[in-house]
Amino acid sequence: MINTVLYDMDGLLLDTEPLWGESMLDVAGKHKIPITRERFKETRGLRIYEVTDYWSMKYPWSGSTSLEVAEEILDDIISRSKEKGRVLPGVEMSLQLLKQNGFKLGLASSSPLRMIDDLVTHFGIKDYFDIITSADAVDMGKPHPAVFLHCAASLGSNPLECVVLEDSLNGMIAGLAARMKVIVVPDSIHFDDPRFSLADAKLSSLENLDIDLIKSIS
Repeated sequence: MINTVLYDMDGLLLDTEPLWGESMLDVAGKHKIPITRERFKETRGLRIYEVTDYWSMKYPWSGSTSLEVAEEILDDIISRSKEKGRVLPGVEMSLQLLKQNGFKLGLASSSPLRMIDDLVTHFGIKDYFDIITSADAVDMGKPHPAVFLHCAASLGSNPLECVVLEDSLNGMIAGLAARMKVIVVPDSIHFDDPRFSLADAKLSSLENLDIDLIKSIS
């Protein structure tokens, strides 16, 4: 029986997903790293430190290290998110509903912990979560299941008792690989991607999440 719900952050809780591209392009341009939106596909799914490590090998530059560039991107995305970002529709309603019904709540994101903590605090949703975990704490990011398994273990939950809420294909794959139920909430551009049929359920918004749906996939 499901007793634990694990949320992703970027694109599910907050509309920060497009802002990553803006930050990466701006910082790369400042350091004369020849990155384009087309080249983002080369590092899709990698964590930001892995992204800049890849850039340093494929598109070497002089001056700042790959770690320093990654930290600069993080500073930029955090600032940009506070200025332009918002909590997505249905997020607080779903968190309140699940809390009221006794579910344990975790946040499991591939974003660095300092970004997660800063943004969920800024947007006033941090206290809903019993535990907040990042792929910083594990060896592999999504689509590897490690961050979800780590979050569940931190909550004292069996993976079979967990449902994952995700907006991305990599996140869905990670949740399924962790042997958890998965509800996807894709953005409108990717909503009809047939690969999302692998999920246990698909919603157009967290506004449509209810307890009956969670019970039905248990």
